[in-house]
Amino acid sequence: MRPERFRRIRSVLDRRQPDLTVLMERVHKEHNLSAIARNCDAVGVLDLHAVVPDRGLRLHRDTSGGTAKWIDLRRHESIGNAMDSLRSGGFQVVAAHLDEAAVDFRAVDYTVPTAILVGAELFGVSDDAAAAADITAVIPMVGMVRSLNVSVATSLFLFEALRQREAKGMYDEPRLPPERYRETLFRWAYPSHARRYREAGMAAPELGPDGELPGDLYRG
Repeated sequence: MRPERFRRIRSVLDRRQPDLTVLMERVHKEHNLSAIARNCDAVGVLDLHAVVPDRGLRLHRDTSGGTAKWIDLRRHESIGNAMDSLRSGGFQVVAAHLDEAAVDFRAVDYTVPTAILVGAELFGVSDDAAAAADITAVIPMVGMVRSLNVSVATSLFLFEALRQREAKGMYDEPRLPPERYRETLFRWAYPSHARRYREAGMAAPELGPDGELPGDLYRG
């Protein structure tokens, strides 16, 4: 591990936002799933939640730009389970959905713990999920087309969240809990070693300032 590479990894991790995420409701097209993952990485999202579509989930390597290893994908069997899990963590759920109560997506406060809910490509967010969301929000448009591609719409929501959070200084200091920070840093820097540690049930070690491994590294 070159020190420059390690410092780059650490600087990215320092800006990860543990309380900003996206929840995908049965998004099934690989290129959209992968583009959403790439958007998440770009704004500092670490966890990406998904209700698993019938055909499963797989990130497309070319579209994701290699972001799969920098994003933790959390799978859920139902939208109800996913929303219950997020709410138990203190998240508000903001659905990208047009209804009578929908607000301009820029009027939402994304500096509080927020999950942005987006739906499948053809049908969007389901009526049940939209009804269960805390807020429904829309992207104003003036053309004939009334909707955007799901990955494009997600990027607009996410970059508005980035704008608000930057203004509040939420990217200035690391925000991950220490244990998760240490585990993620080790996994990103040394994936093979991290896998062996995990299989052995061992906690991630502290790395040196330039990514140095501890002298007693487990070699299994």
